[in-house]
Amino acid sequence: MFFDLPSVTPVDKSEYRHFVNRIKKLGFYMFQESVYVKLSMSSFACKSIEKEINGNLPKAGMISILTVTEKQFQSMKTLIGTRSSTVIESDERLIEL
Repeated sequence: MFFDLPSVTPVDKSEYRHFVNRIKKLGFYMFQESVYVKLSMSSFACKSIEKEINGNLPKAGMISILTVTEKQFQSMKTLIGTRSSTVIESDERLIEL
């Protein structure tokens, strides 16, 4: 699920929090900001979840639902740019005598 909800006014922020809490109760978890995923065991379960979400839409914003198979999800490639870290990730040892 991808969504873009307004979060400017206090009312917007409240609706945003309520929406996120509702989808978390349905078993979704955050994959990226405003991108939540859920494993569903059947197309019937997917339609049931979609119906539940459709019945509890925020007043403003856009929500998109994309259904992919488990195999398609597994084949996803995650690309990460250059990591910046102050932690040394090495098995080399520094010995000073």
